Amino acid sequence: MHREHQLGKRYEEYAYVLGVNPRGRSSIVRGREGIIITAVGESHLTLLEVLGNANASFNVMERIYIGKQGRTKISSVLGKIKYGHMTESARDELPKAVQTIVEKNEEKFVNYLNNAGPLTSRLHSLELIPGIGKTYMKAMLDERDRQKFTSYTDLEERVGFKEPIKHISQRILEEIAGEARMNIFVLR
Repeated sequence: MHREHQLGKRYEEYAYVLGVNPRGRSSIVRGREGIIITAVGESHLTLLEVLGNANASFNVMERIYIGKQGRTKISSVLGKIKYGHMTESARDELPKAVQTIVEKNEEKFVNYLNNAGPLTSRLHSLELIPGIGKTYMKAMLDERDRQKFTSYTDLEERVGFKEPIKHISQRILEEIAGEARMNIFVLR
């Protein structure tokens, strides 16, 4: 994951809408008013504040294009926001959005599981994912040495690790909320 941040784009192309304030005031850019959207980025799982075009409408959980070229519904990305600065309703939508991202980007997350390495002599990065202790970690490493995992289902069937989407989503939410000492999925 982190190599992708270092080599490629650090900005988000797509984001999921968590909250919309049709007559809002930006908490980041002084004097910016209008359709203020709270969103979570699809690639780097960044919490963002976005300004929507005046004639556009937005739905919670809608996937919107926020990339640099060819925006149609978005006027500008105002910047990153902190978890604690989100509205309660936007915070309530975050788990659903993260789970959707983990489901729709299966290849990316399975690839992480296939390539994750040790952090220290005592701790493997796989163990940072809730539900993966020493036993599952060892089984996962043994199985992926034989053959890389191709999907969440493949992982479940070969290792017996149930609900990988739920566990990966839980880790991402901990990172977004700032509860993790180190991030493996969320760009800091």
